[in-house]
Amino acid sequence: MTSTAHAAHKRPAGDTSLVLVLGLAAMIVSMMQTLVVPIMSIIQGDLGTSTANVSWVTTATLLSAAVFTPLLGRFGDMHGKKPTLVGVLLLMIAGSVLAATTSSLLWLIVGRVLQGAATAIFPLALSVLREQMPPAKLHGAMAMVSGTLAVGSGLALVAAGLLTQGSDPDYHRVFWLAAALAVVALAGVLVRVPASQSTTGGRTDWLGAATLAVLLVLLLLPISQGHAWGWTSGRTLGLFGGAVVMAAVWTLVERTVREPMVDMRMFAHRPVLFTNLAGLFLGFAMFSQFIGVAYLVQMPKELTGYGFGASVLRSSVEYLLPATVISLIAAQFGGVLVGRIGPRFTLATGAVFGVAGFAWLTAAHDSSASVILAGMLIGVAISFGYAAMPALIVAGVPHHQTGIANGLNSISRSVGSAIASAIITSLLASKTLEHLPAGAPALPAESQFTLSFALAGIAFVLIVAVALLGLNRGGTPSRTSKKAGSAVADTVTAEPAKAGVTA
Repeated sequence: MTSTAHAAHKRPAGDTSLVLVLGLAAMIVSMMQTLVVPIMSIIQGDLGTSTANVSWVTTATLLSAAVFTPLLGRFGDMHGKKPTLVGVLLLMIAGSVLAATTSSLLWLIVGRVLQGAATAIFPLALSVLREQMPPAKLHGAMAMVSGTLAVGSGLALVAAGLLTQGSDPDYHRVFWLAAALAVVALAGVLVRVPASQSTTGGRTDWLGAATLAVLLVLLLLPISQGHAWGWTSGRTLGLFGGAVVMAAVWTLVERTVREPMVDMRMFAHRPVLFTNLAGLFLGFAMFSQFIGVAYLVQMPKELTGYGFGASVLRSSVEYLLPATVISLIAAQFGGVLVGRIGPRFTLATGAVFGVAGFAWLTAAHDSSASVILAGMLIGVAISFGYAAMPALIVAGVPHHQTGIANGLNSISRSVGSAIASAIITSLLASKTLEHLPAGAPALPAESQFTLSFALAGIAFVLIVAVALLGLNRGGTPSRTSKKAGSAVADTVTAEPAKAGVTA
């Protein structure tokens, strides 16, 4: 479908209800990533298992998201976004109900695997917006939907803390909440999301999907478990080596199959490649702030000399929720900036806020005001990043590759988050305080938090470099036709998002 014909089929105005429905659905994505973090110790105690075993409750979702997101994003491009969204939400509901009704670690992990499919909602939602919204309102709509990712993370922490308060906490309530939200989102999708106006059809590249899935599992598994296995252990190094081999195999497969899941020309196209690199750094910085602040404020000051002795609920509400709220507000301005100065400079502007926020946290994290205000600066940075990256992706790929391209960008952020979790966990465990009272748990030295915040600040510095240097030239890739193997030249100028998106 041509750009003009496609625009004629778009709905006459950016319907607020469509954006709200897709925003709610996307919010569930980030909720699934952080919902269990405050209740891991409760799950461990109730199921009578070890720390290593219970860590699979989070690892399973990460691996599942890595496998499902690109596959379902591409499936939506081929066979329609709405039916794919409905299928993902049904998987999400099934996983949530299973997790809410079981007291078995094995079945809880199975439920979390099903919940991991929710990550595919975000690229599918952006594909729907690109299809349904007029160009003048597309950037703002994508920014609002993207902003709900940060909101979901904060709300999940608060909700998990509230639902497990009391002398007899029950983690099952948290999963019932997830199921209820998914049901509401499913109803909204069924009622409000229209059927796709065009699909590419074709065959599903099962070999490409399988090799990509194996590659991501081999990469993410040692990242998420390396602190427990040992970074120089044979298992960790062997999996990293296997990931390198599978990267070569996947590239070969996608370059030779007739209808590849990922067009490697699109994947290696400069704007797409550097946007994914920015996503990696943004995921690292975002999760560094979340984990670093959550742990820092819970440190008992009478034992460590730093921290605020906050409970899980207080750390979520007082120290993390303000950043979540400011992210939602900033998302509206992020969409405006994308339209005014372009996504590249919006990304760089946000990253400058991030550098300032982490510099503040690095230098002064000894007062509640400093931690909260620095976190709000970081919240603005994350929101602007979320607003800019979908616009960069949409401007850099043809219409029929929107889902898979945004799916890969989501995976880049997930990889960054996993790396942040692994590095910060290892840093905090590598240097602990001496002369603690007998029987006290090992507690990290304050310098480890300082180093963690400094590394996250460097990640934002790298985002500035990527935005200003890596994305400073190039355009959208040659548009591939919907028939496999054929392509037509349709080069557009750099920074096309300033003037609207072509399809």
